[in-house]
Amino acid sequence: MTSTTATPLYIMMISVHGLIRGTHLELGRDADTGGQIKYVVELARALGERAEVGKVDLLTRRVIDDQISTDYAELSEPLSTKAEIIRIECGEQKYLRKEMLWDSLDSFADNVLAYLKNQGRIPDIIHSHYADAGYVGSRLAHQLGVPLIHTGHSLGRNKFSQLLASGVKRNEIETTYNITRRIDAEETTLGVAARVITSTQQEIEQQYGLYDFYQPECMRVIPPGTDLVQFFPPVGNEKNSDIANELRRFLTQPDKPIILALSRPDPRKNIVALITAYGESIELQQVANLVIIAGNRDDIQDMENVSSTVLNEILLTIDKYDLYGKVAYPKHHKADQVADYYRLAATSHGVFINPALTEPFGLTLIEAAACGLPIVATEDGGPIEIINNCKNGYLINPLDKVNIAETLLRTLTNKAKWKKLSNNGIQGVRRHYSWQAHVEAYLGVIRPLVERTEPIVRTPLSRRNGLFRDRAIFTSLDLNLIGDRRALTQFLQIMNSHHKSAILGIATGRRLRDALSILREHAIPLPDVLITGQGTKIHYAPNLTEDTAWSQHIDHLWNPHAIRTILDEIEGLTLQPQVNQSRYQISYIVDHSVANIQDIRQTLLRNEQVVNTIFCFGQFLDVIPVRASKGLALRWCAEQLGFPLENTLVAGVTGADADMLRGNTLGVVVDNHYLDELSELTNIDKIYFTQQSHAAGILEAMQHYNFFGDQPVKDVQ
Repeated sequence: MTSTTATPLYIMMISVHGLIRGTHLELGRDADTGGQIKYVVELARALGERAEVGKVDLLTRRVIDDQISTDYAELSEPLSTKAEIIRIECGEQKYLRKEMLWDSLDSFADNVLAYLKNQGRIPDIIHSHYADAGYVGSRLAHQLGVPLIHTGHSLGRNKFSQLLASGVKRNEIETTYNITRRIDAEETTLGVAARVITSTQQEIEQQYGLYDFYQPECMRVIPPGTDLVQFFPPVGNEKNSDIANELRRFLTQPDKPIILALSRPDPRKNIVALITAYGESIELQQVANLVIIAGNRDDIQDMENVSSTVLNEILLTIDKYDLYGKVAYPKHHKADQVADYYRLAATSHGVFINPALTEPFGLTLIEAAACGLPIVATEDGGPIEIINNCKNGYLINPLDKVNIAETLLRTLTNKAKWKKLSNNGIQGVRRHYSWQAHVEAYLGVIRPLVERTEPIVRTPLSRRNGLFRDRAIFTSLDLNLIGDRRALTQFLQIMNSHHKSAILGIATGRRLRDALSILREHAIPLPDVLITGQGTKIHYAPNLTEDTAWSQHIDHLWNPHAIRTILDEIEGLTLQPQVNQSRYQISYIVDHSVANIQDIRQTLLRNEQVVNTIFCFGQFLDVIPVRASKGLALRWCAEQLGFPLENTLVAGVTGADADMLRGNTLGVVVDNHYLDELSELTNIDKIYFTQQSHAAGILEAMQHYNFFGDQPVKDVQ
């Protein structure tokens, strides 16, 4: 949009919390001074540079506190000739975390009205950022009759799940984070906002889709802008840089092309699979070096458990494939060196890879592309949109090591294609992901609202009783959910239509990567809860957030070394391949002609090993911690997520599912079950045995229990 014939726009942005100033942003000082602060300042400044924009006010909270800079007490601060920060009184003057501000937001809104009255002009658009500003913006939009634009940045329902997964108790979440007020404010804002701006389509569907006032017709995807002053193509001196010298410490042939991976040491980032793919491809090792930037570390043993585990796996995998001299894994890097890594890799004619299991956006992909580095990325979420827009790389199946290696080779060995991908990325970022592109798209969204040339369509909606979903369906995977494609499709359609009221959980004996591969093969979307390893691991959608509190809980009395030593002496037990083993799951194949399950259990007890032994599919034995099982994991999730067992339909097929089916759940045994393993359940009246198999049996049980009927499920007899 370049026309300047209309009256220049007055845009009022609201970002209440954090420490906001025009220069020397204190990013990372605390949880409230992060990416949102940088975004709103840069957006306000970029909008102020446009001819069709006459005035931009960025409203935030005024803070007077001896512990922070006096900058935050100034009533106003210019960002440019047409944009400025306006600081508004908001209750107590000291710096407070955002969760402490809710009672002061009405006062903030009244003070904004007073400011507008004194300056004598009403804004054309109000743009709120985060839930607290959404609350203020909703009030002002009603009072002024001005369209509200909203950007959530993060959402309360997603935050709630993440906090639960980290081990924070429900009552503590409420006390510390005021999560109910936050979600209520988000619902109110979604009901008022004329437009909601998000980074990706996946964010719309998977995060906003859980809200009662979810209105996708009012949502627009505008990817965030990238700082092209920091991220730019190589200039020619990269091979003489400090980081180039640092990498030479690791690499025997440092001039080879670089395969660069940069992420946190998080299992979801899938770095170990990347190293495995590299280690199993001699050709890839001959063509390129692998550089892993996985956060900063001093002593791995002093790090939190998840990061420590991932870093240890990285080092062990490098050792397993004897990749010394071919893989670099520096301990430290500075934030301002990230662009240097991209440019060094681009200079080497290398490639950037993001092999994450899930990736909502993928900012590193855009940064790498801006530096002229072709990209290879997981076929999920943001990467799909980025590569579709920029045409600068390839998508991979992050669970397929062969696919990862072949795609990297394809990118590295075709020099003419590499150059085209590199140029496409540089141009594509400028076209789609620069601040100029962001502002262009932004103005394209708000101008029709101001000019009233685009109708605001709203679907009549209402709030549900209760804060979160009140029922759930949990099912095992093999021979249960899968096996009947047509019935599975119908089941998934029903669950999707009820996704606001019902949680879908899958519980399997498979390990996470294996389970994800099966889900992908059968086109099953990631469930809300994924229980793997016979109940030893719990992950939550949409980002496969691991429940680390559960892992800590089940570690009780667990001694895997002693267990293996004891069972090594029993004939008829054969350890399954290493890929089927994990920290909390020791898996065997049982030869019934030699070994007896009861004898195995008695042997472990006599040797003071209190564990759960799970026998299923007629041949597999899993030994797991005594506090772990599918049923115990399910009940942990019920407590964490707040759905009652009486409203939980549970479908199973083998002995591994037995303790999920017993108790107060709505038990379902589908017709193709292992009768010998579930024979003890046939006399339990509350457990329903279906006449149909696989997903068709689950559909039959849903009808039997009137699961989505008018009456509450727990009242159905």
